[in-house]
Amino acid sequence: MGFLSRLFGKTGKKQDAATTDNHPLRIAIVQGSVREGRNGTAVADWIYDFASTEKADNAKYEIVNLADFKLPMFGKELQNGEKDEADAAVKSWSEKMASFDGYIFITPEYNHTAGGALKNALDYLKPEVANKAAAFVGYGSLGGARAHENMRLVLGELQMADVRTAVTFSLMTDFENMSEFNPAPYHRANAGEMLDQLIAWSEGFRSLRAS
Repeated sequence: MGFLSRLFGKTGKKQDAATTDNHPLRIAIVQGSVREGRNGTAVADWIYDFASTEKADNAKYEIVNLADFKLPMFGKELQNGEKDEADAAVKSWSEKMASFDGYIFITPEYNHTAGGALKNALDYLKPEVANKAAAFVGYGSLGGARAHENMRLVLGELQMADVRTAVTFSLMTDFENMSEFNPAPYHRANAGEMLDQLIAWSEGFRSLRAS
């Protein structure tokens, strides 16, 4: 049976999540910056509050703070005293990311791309996130849009499916003095559309993985 048949069934109608799993989807909101005083904290909190209020029937959300994991640079040669701590950090990151059905990546934009810390963290993953769905929420001078396009290439190699709609917060208009988060009301509609797409795809891929 092909993917579309597994996803929609013989009737051609999308199967309810309850037909494959009685538990709500688990969605990670990954705070993708480790910079001190980062604006991403307020953005992640806003998305968490919005999603938990508007889409709580379909999924449970959890903020995953990348700074909590202290991941070493991928491929770095470690001294004996560093290895155990690094191995524990990588194991914790791997297990945490594997526990979710879908992901919302909070992505700042540095030099027209996603931040190095997030790319480094993704380099430690593959089977943990394969055949799962992802969405993007960005912030920056252009709302993180160029970081999102870069992320789509990376996630494609990890066998992740990224949804079309992204949420883009401008440092010029959605942050007072480029630091105090005060998003424009229209972002709520965009965030709702993004979550609808993410939940639908996450349900479909959960069915695929179960089969």
